[in-house]
Amino acid sequence: IMFRSGMVPMKLIDIGANLTDPVFHGLYRGKQVHPDDFNDVLSRAQSVGVEKIIITGTTLTSCRLAFETAKTNKMLFSTVGVHPTHSNEFEEGDAEQYLQQLLDLIQSDDPSNRKIVAVGELGLDYDRLHFCPKEVQIKYFEKQFELAEKTKLPLFLHMRSACSDFVEIVRKNRHRFTDGVVHSFTGDVQELEQLLDLGLYIGLNGCSLKSPESLAVTAAIPLDRLMLDTDAPYCEIKDTNKHVKTKFQTCKKEKFKEGSVVKSRNEPCFLKRVVEVVSAYKGVDEQKVAEQVYLNSCRVFFPHAI
Repeated sequence: IMFRSGMVPMKLIDIGANLTDPVFHGLYRGKQVHPDDFNDVLSRAQSVGVEKIIITGTTLTSCRLAFETAKTNKMLFSTVGVHPTHSNEFEEGDAEQYLQQLLDLIQSDDPSNRKIVAVGELGLDYDRLHFCPKEVQIKYFEKQFELAEKTKLPLFLHMRSACSDFVEIVRKNRHRFTDGVVHSFTGDVQELEQLLDLGLYIGLNGCSLKSPESLAVTAAIPLDRLMLDTDAPYCEIKDTNKHVKTKFQTCKKEKFKEGSVVKSRNEPCFLKRVVEVVSAYKGVDEQKVAEQVYLNSCRVFFPHAI
């Protein structure tokens, strides 16, 4: 990666990356396809200005792994919560006990060196009801506000094709949490307005920027309410996107080259691409977008850093 002379490297925070995914250790469907390049992934992120990465937890097991991973590097942090598509897990045993284990995990964090910075990923996903029925999702979305209330942590939220139920539940529980971001937002301008009215932040990534209406939605998000993530290894912005300037050397996973980005495995270094596309869509200078988004992310997840 090349920086033009005189360029100030941006300061960026990836508010959501699935770094517990085995692909970041060269494992695909249980098979070791290439060497573990986890540390290279972090170095590449740092090379474009990514200062912090929040690892998304989606189940009790993955939250534990995210927390353990976060403790290995000063730039890593994590969330604790259950993704709507995994809400069934509450009912595989004692639901109250499952919730208590999530709470215990948050409370096991070191208060002088916090690694767990949000409750999440929680919310509603009606695009994937085959994983978990609506009523189960609703029940445990509501249940998890207890975690935010008891820990005072902000929320890392997920919403897919579920706006009216989502808004109703958040409105009803709005007094129970401080701040929240709806990450990977893919809704329309009307849905955006409803979320902004609840005082929520909006998170964009490659998945948010694909549809024809994403231009209008991105333009409508106030800069002081915006956050960005990669959702790595998903939601990649391809280098064929005309607004992308940041390019890395790539390789196929079967023909691994050390120092190269593995094709179709999104990484936190591509947060820079999200900035580039959002900046083009908003018609606002990249540095200005990056600075405000960094401030927003710190305000909610790292208030001591401001």
